[in-house]
Amino acid sequence: MSIIGLDIGGSKCAVLKADDAGAIQRTIRFATTDCATTLARLWQAVAELEPGPAPVFGVSCGGPLDSGAGLILSPPNLPDWDRVPITAELERRFGGRAFLMNDANAGALAEWRFGAGRGCRNVVFLTYGTGMGAGVVCDGRLLEGANGNFGEVGHLRLTPDGPVGYNKAGSFEGWCSGAGIGRYARAIAQREGGRVAFNPGRIEDITARHVAEAAERGDALAQEILAKSGRRLGMALAMLVDVLNPEVIALGSVFLRARRWIEPHMRPVLEAEALAPSLAVCRVVPSALGEDIGSYAAVAIAVYQAGGFARELRGATDAALAPLAARM
Repeated sequence: MSIIGLDIGGSKCAVLKADDAGAIQRTIRFATTDCATTLARLWQAVAELEPGPAPVFGVSCGGPLDSGAGLILSPPNLPDWDRVPITAELERRFGGRAFLMNDANAGALAEWRFGAGRGCRNVVFLTYGTGMGAGVVCDGRLLEGANGNFGEVGHLRLTPDGPVGYNKAGSFEGWCSGAGIGRYARAIAQREGGRVAFNPGRIEDITARHVAEAAERGDALAQEILAKSGRRLGMALAMLVDVLNPEVIALGSVFLRARRWIEPHMRPVLEAEALAPSLAVCRVVPSALGEDIGSYAAVAIAVYQAGGFARELRGATDAALAPLAARM
């Protein structure tokens, strides 16, 4: 069986070939441009990887999507990708089976199979990138919900007011995402008449990256912005620990880049708010796959949908039960 992963992002794409255990053998990367040009480049890359007669495709892409129908529905970072039937087109051109999944769920599969959650059965992955989404693996199974919207934690309201994220002021995404931190920093810069260390020249150009860079240079105001985001992160993580009782929560992009300024303020709130027995069995860690998670996520979709993870779990269960069966 040939595994082909397609990671479709707003600025870049990757197409990967892996064996049926998910070990990546070859990767082709290129920039995302307009829809028609990028699709043509995707088909070319798949052909170059020689998928064979019965490939399994995993496609990871930011939402909104209709995963069941295999449609990309004009995500914010891919605005001209309007109802693109990505899975049907892959199957028409190359045969086999194709599966589409949002990047948060796919990231959870990747961390579970290849990263921080390897060997666990209960894993949460938080994208913590431009937005805030969650993927959840519970008892060795990805939770997707009634219409594929399980894990939209960014929409949770943490405070009555605050930076807007996911169209809601004071939301988890507003406080804890690249876009939310940038929006909050711009509001502060506006209040200060632009006289802030993280202003690159125009207030409207301020991003979370500018805030993190200023924090590294020792700017107290930038450090406080990230500290406040960290405290809100602790609040939200406590809810996830209490409700989902995971073994691992893996945090993505922003946490990887600004952990030094976020984690010391996240931890005390998490410890104060979460149920102690549940927190005692949960590790909160950076994504082990780092900036490569998109590539692993695309491959993980294909392996998961092809039943590879299920076979591994069955094998582990059979091995564990073998001594008991021998005594019966």
